[in-house]
Amino acid sequence: MAQVEATTERIVAADAEKVFDAVADYSGTRPKLLSEHFSEYEVREGGDGEGTLVHWKLQATSKRVRDCLLEVSEPTDGELVEKDRNSSMVTTWRVTPAGEGKSRVVVTTTWDGAGGIGGFFEKTFAPKGLGRIYDVVLDKLATEVEG
Repeated sequence: MAQVEATTERIVAADAEKVFDAVADYSGTRPKLLSEHFSEYEVREGGDGEGTLVHWKLQATSKRVRDCLLEVSEPTDGELVEKDRNSSMVTTWRVTPAGEGKSRVVVTTTWDGAGGIGGFFEKTFAPKGLGRIYDVVLDKLATEVEG
């Protein structure tokens, strides 16, 4: 099994602390950022960063739906890690300053891919698909925090 990785990034015109707070706000801001690929969103514990337990279904393709139950941790300043209890999927959000009043937001998702030919196609196409999903999330994040 090979590890599959998808990374998306964006510069947002807002300071890093404000952007990070928005990303970590699972009970308020986060649901507004999700694209139509996410459903059944529910905060089960916490709701703000470290210690949050959040559930959603992610429909990456018409046939592929992941039922995600994510434990949230904040290992370092500006970093939020979502570990799925139902799979090997881990999504890391990193928010860092990128000049005066700007932030760089990098979202990286990794998981253990399938083996064989299915794994080849997963490693080839899944990162692009997930990247498109997170592009929408980052667009909505920018709209939410800029201005």
